[in-house]
Amino acid sequence: MKKLLAGSALALIASVGMASAGDLTCLITKNNTNPFFVKMKEGAEAAATAAGMDFQAYAGVTDGDAAPQINAIENCVASGAKGILITPSNDSVGPALIDARAAGVLVIALDTPLADKNAQDMTFATDNFEAGLLIGRWAAATLGADAANAKIGMLDINKDNISVDVARDTGFLVGFGIEVPNLNVMGSETDPRVIGHETSYASVEGGVTAMENLLAREPDINVVYTINEPAAEGAYQALQNAGKTGVLVVSVDGGCPGIASVKEGVIGATSQQYPLLMASKGVEAIAKFAADGTKPSASDGLTFFNTGVNLVTDAPVDGVPSIDSDRGTELCWG
Repeated sequence: MKKLLAGSALALIASVGMASAGDLTCLITKNNTNPFFVKMKEGAEAAATAAGMDFQAYAGVTDGDAAPQINAIENCVASGAKGILITPSNDSVGPALIDARAAGVLVIALDTPLADKNAQDMTFATDNFEAGLLIGRWAAATLGADAANAKIGMLDINKDNISVDVARDTGFLVGFGIEVPNLNVMGSETDPRVIGHETSYASVEGGVTAMENLLAREPDINVVYTINEPAAEGAYQALQNAGKTGVLVVSVDGGCPGIASVKEGVIGATSQQYPLLMASKGVEAIAKFAADGTKPSASDGLTFFNTGVNLVTDAPVDGVPSIDSDRGTELCWG
């Protein structure tokens, strides 16, 4: 299935025409160690080769690390890139991207849209609100009547209100049945079931610290939302260290290690997204733009190009569509 996903994307590139020899596409990710971004690079590089384009890849060091990304944007523009694919660390990269667009570069945000609409031509992404909604609905349905007395810990990326962070966080809460007055920021809810929001930096180490902080506030937490699966792994380690069992941990990503954690019962459910398709379809769009100036369009009813999401769990519940961990393994990455 993974080969089919990659193959279909490359076939689409061939169908829209090849870019001119030497045309450059750039990929700029938040870091080069997260398997999600590794898979993006794999998909983008293969797609660029198939489209006859040169390819350069850049990365920050950690989530929220914008300076290396701004330098990379400037380097790509100076090198005459036809398009830039970027998973922005935060909105401070926006002005550099606006300058890139003014220079005639097609800018496609991958996974994380920027707040300033002028900073990108299009976003290719998972519907991150839907991803959060699915794990929220699953957690509430799994708890049943006990959901009314849940104690929920929220492990976000940081406090910067990065769009992907906000969408997953608020989507989860809405899915769980918690009123969120402002869907554009994290923490606007007043429901006492939410114990607090902690910064995890989307990493294992950050997940451990964030979970320890939440447990210090409320030792009886029984539901943990995590921005991604490395943070979920860290949360689980902290729960184990504290002797806590029976806590529902939910997440988003769908990488192979995360799906293995679902199979092992570490994560109860995760929403699986498809980074290879984000990147390969992004390169397809740049190739078409380089060939005839056509810019990509959003999916019907959305403001971005939707690359899909599936809930993965081995404990399905009525009313929440899902696939099991065996199917998730067929589609995973990393």
